Amino acid sequence: MSKTIAVIPGDGIGPEIMTATLRVLDALDCGLNYDFVDAGMVALDRHGDLLPKATLDKIAEHRVALKGPLTTPIGGGFTSINVILRRHFDLYANVRPAISFPGTRSRYENIDIITVRENTEGAYLAEGQTLSEDGEVAQSIIRNTRKGSTRIVRYAFELAVKKGRKKITAVHKANILKTSTGLFLNVAREIAKEYPQIEFNEMIVDNTCMQLVMRPEQFDVIVTTNLFGDIISDLCAGLVGGLGLAPGDNIGEHAAIFEAVHGSAPDIAGKGIANPCALLLAAADMLDYLDMVAKGDQLRRAIRTTIELDQAQVTPDLGGQGSTSCFADAIIKHIRG
Repeated sequence: MSKTIAVIPGDGIGPEIMTATLRVLDALDCGLNYDFVDAGMVALDRHGDLLPKATLDKIAEHRVALKGPLTTPIGGGFTSINVILRRHFDLYANVRPAISFPGTRSRYENIDIITVRENTEGAYLAEGQTLSEDGEVAQSIIRNTRKGSTRIVRYAFELAVKKGRKKITAVHKANILKTSTGLFLNVAREIAKEYPQIEFNEMIVDNTCMQLVMRPEQFDVIVTTNLFGDIISDLCAGLVGGLGLAPGDNIGEHAAIFEAVHGSAPDIAGKGIANPCALLLAAADMLDYLDMVAKGDQLRRAIRTTIELDQAQVTPDLGGQGSTSCFADAIIKHIRG
């Protein structure tokens, strides 16, 4: 059975790491077909729009997209493309795994943490942001809803059950932000009672950051609100070697977009040295989503084996002398046995 996905190559290094990723997916023989669409600066140049309607229509049609990094122009009048995509498709769950790989420059070993971040509300609302006429006072609204809190917490518990996870930590700041994150924490406590098989813990966000640096092994699944999740997920990426190993999954009821969470890195675009692992790991998560879990696990094993045993073939950011293409070649070699 074949499945067509929308593919957004992206800006900067995006096309390079996307080409490598699709080659690896083809080697896995997943039965995937690719419908290429534009977004970001490439789309602005070709179509006069950062996010053309045709791209949105294709994502809606296929319901699954694999996305390279995009560039949003700096300055007024341009809203983050990622934010637009999340809101347009109501991709309320942002799932960010952080997994240690032997042979990387990570400070830790055996890290395996999943951050589940609410993706559509909280502190990232465009509404309610004002600046006084004299430029002296800026304010914005943090709005969390019971609906939003309920579905993200339930998603985290269901994910934990599906993946055999043992513990969930709800991260909050309810001691100070008593209403906005207090609502989230109360909902988390209520839902936790429905999953007695999962250990439930709650932790204030500042203590969470400290504990992640001191004893990251105590964490399994973290669920939290939008702003805290944004920060914590990058912190977790730092524990395992950086954003070059950080996939991101944006999940909704009717669509899902899988991406490399790092930037478009224009300084190295075209040099052939970009690390494709973040997008490859996002592709592995996409295979899980498409009920091809064995293929996803096979891809992760091949990445791990390549980093550990074929150090010369990996890209310079991982300590090797390889190119994007030869890194993909080495992964394909291990896939094929």
